[in-house]
Amino acid sequence: MNDSSEPAGWQRVARLDPVRMADALYEHTGVRLTVEGPCPGGQVGTAYVRLPDGHRAVLKWRPGTRLADLRAGPVAVTDVLRAAGYPAPATELSAQVGPDVVLVQELLPGAPPGRLGHAALDRALALNDLQAGRLAGHPEVPETELYLTGDGPGFCLHGPLREFSRRSAALEAWIAEVGASAPGRLPGVDAVHHDFHPGNLLAGPGGTVTGVVDWDGAGRGDRRFDLVTLRFGLYPDAAEPGVAERLDEILAGFPEEVLRPAWACMSLRMTDWAIRHFTAAAAEAWIGFAERGAARLG
Repeated sequence: MNDSSEPAGWQRVARLDPVRMADALYEHTGVRLTVEGPCPGGQVGTAYVRLPDGHRAVLKWRPGTRLADLRAGPVAVTDVLRAAGYPAPATELSAQVGPDVVLVQELLPGAPPGRLGHAALDRALALNDLQAGRLAGHPEVPETELYLTGDGPGFCLHGPLREFSRRSAALEAWIAEVGASAPGRLPGVDAVHHDFHPGNLLAGPGGTVTGVVDWDGAGRGDRRFDLVTLRFGLYPDAAEPGVAERLDEILAGFPEEVLRPAWACMSLRMTDWAIRHFTAAAAEAWIGFAERGAARLG
């Protein structure tokens, strides 16, 4: 496989056309995919496909990514978890196409729950426990970054908070203060999903979790970060009555050295994104939610 080659028109078309992505994968692997259509939920560069043996899978595109980095990070994480019985998707095909990576991943059963229920929370907590210590023998998997004192790659940007309002600027100052006394990466040997929200949980009959998808940012660290992410994902109304309160009680028992940087990171991620992509009213709501947690943590 020539990782540096790319089909004609790749940069111009691939981001919009999963058929071109499938053609690129065929050129590199010899496996012909049938594209069925885009996946729901606004996932850019993601489509349902059918392989030659007839089974369905998910085609994904990762721009500006090295296949070696994916294999040493997210793919390694899901391989380790799958061996422990965790319902994460297997990577069936992969190829470097110019500066980008094209993947085919297992299609897991279920669909994102409309509102997270108690049975789904129970299963999510059990899965989080299953992530504990899984990467102790995998130092090659990088620790996940928090971006508390510097910008992330297209997300977790500090400037929008400094400029949006006095409230958001004060929140950013608190985030930077937390970052000044916290590691740049949350240490640990747990598997961390890093985007563990209800949209990435699949549920079946009865509401229990049947799979966890979108491991693109996965790495090594402290699994409790994922439960802080889940709490942000339940705001403002993505859970059945009592579910968010149960999760709040669990988070209240986390040590300060875990909860403060995790809350600061998610505050930065969600408020920055809301300021740049949502309405001003929505951004203010996210700032308020982040502020309430920051006030409790001091």
